[in-house]
Amino acid sequence: MSLTQLRSRGILDGTISAGDLASGVGGKVLQVVQTSITNNETTTSTSFVATTVSVSITPTSASNKVLILLTSGFWSGGSDQLFLQLRRGSSTVVAPYTGSAGATTTANAMTMFNGSLGTRAKESWNYNFLDSPATTSATTYACYWKVNAGTGKLGKWDHNDDFGAVNTITAMEISAW
Repeated sequence: MSLTQLRSRGILDGTISAGDLASGVGGKVLQVVQTSITNNETTTSTSFVATTVSVSITPTSASNKVLILLTSGFWSGGSDQLFLQLRRGSSTVVAPYTGSAGATTTANAMTMFNGSLGTRAKESWNYNFLDSPATTSATTYACYWKVNAGTGKLGKWDHNDDFGAVNTITAMEISAW
């Protein structure tokens, strides 16, 4: 038997609007958009270039936040380092930090992968970022990457391309408080 009505003491039959609720009821997930990519990418670029890992979301209110969840597999060989950025449109929202001596460090970085752990190294990577895009326009979040030297691979955990990884990026709109 399905429930079509709910009666409660002091609440009339019908719908309850947001105005009927107590203030401070934000923080709810309003929508979820996800992209899963199974293709593999390789880069030798020493400047940030786009990957195919991206997702678009259209917030319903400019005061809402967007939670980005990113899961991927990366491979880097030798002593190569792999750097990642998260961008909202053309704006970088999270990137590796370059210290005062000019050396790139992991401080404030999405990730910095150093393959110097051996002749070849691989990493499964998860990242979360809560953004305040302040818009109701369609907004695209994308992963950019570069290497300091050599080769980096996205979606692969092996130098021979034997083992693949699904790259997933999820955008969740979170209601304002």
